[in-house]
Amino acid sequence: QVRVQAEPKFRDDPADLDRFYVKNGQGDMVPVSTIATIRPSSGPDVIYRYNRFRAVQILGGPAPGYSSGQAVQAMQEVANATLSRGFSYEWTGTTYQEKQSQGNELAIYGLAAILVFLCLAALYEKWSIPLAVLFAVPLGMFGALLAINMRGFAYDIYTQIGIVTLIGLSAKNAILIVEFAKEKRDHGATAVEAALEAANLRLRPILMTSLAFILGVWPLVAAMGASSGARRSLGTAVFGGMISATILAIFIVPVLYVLIENAVNKNNKVGKRRFFGKSKTPIADPQELVVGDPKAGP
Repeated sequence: QVRVQAEPKFRDDPADLDRFYVKNGQGDMVPVSTIATIRPSSGPDVIYRYNRFRAVQILGGPAPGYSSGQAVQAMQEVANATLSRGFSYEWTGTTYQEKQSQGNELAIYGLAAILVFLCLAALYEKWSIPLAVLFAVPLGMFGALLAINMRGFAYDIYTQIGIVTLIGLSAKNAILIVEFAKEKRDHGATAVEAALEAANLRLRPILMTSLAFILGVWPLVAAMGASSGARRSLGTAVFGGMISATILAIFIVPVLYVLIENAVNKNNKVGKRRFFGKSKTPIADPQELVVGDPKAGP
């Protein structure tokens, strides 16, 4: 692209345009004023196009105390109420990525839960015990969504990040109970005894670690200033989820552990009966066994 530009002294006055000559249809050089009228006007310096359509670019961000999801929702309401027929709007940048990520959070939650389950299965060398830990995850998610709704925040990407974080944090409290119950179970205690003792002895460590984390995210919950909406959404989700996961897990996880242990033991007994069958006559009577020296004679 080649652009021709006159010297500054020849383009300071609009009347200087009359000094430019162009060729007419006969090939003669004539002033520009003979074929064009020069008058002042205004127009855009740059014409933006989006998908080959003329567009106006609007840049904005959430006000202090609001999240990006709330800002997007407010702009959508204004656009739907004010735009005439034939006009539409599209999102670009980070907002476009946020819109595209909506609907994929369930897959992300599922992958995170599966990863936690596989790690616990490798740790306990069982497929059943990690189920009691994973059932604590919905407890944290319930608290996170409840806290977000109570504060009137939108379900945005920052809330989703907080919920993904809660998957590991909620499992942490359940692991403290299940791991201790498994040790007691291996030492001969029943499932009920092991669960009750684990919940009683692990109560203080659970409260200490959970309280430390809850107080640690409080600055995010009460964030102020620029970009405080994102921090508030993230902090509120984690804050509410940890409270519900801590309180409910102490009561629900032991019950789930007992139910799963009883169900697994029952299935194992049924499987052994089907495999070995029922024998009416014993293989040998222990009272008729004679213990003696095999080298000795009769």
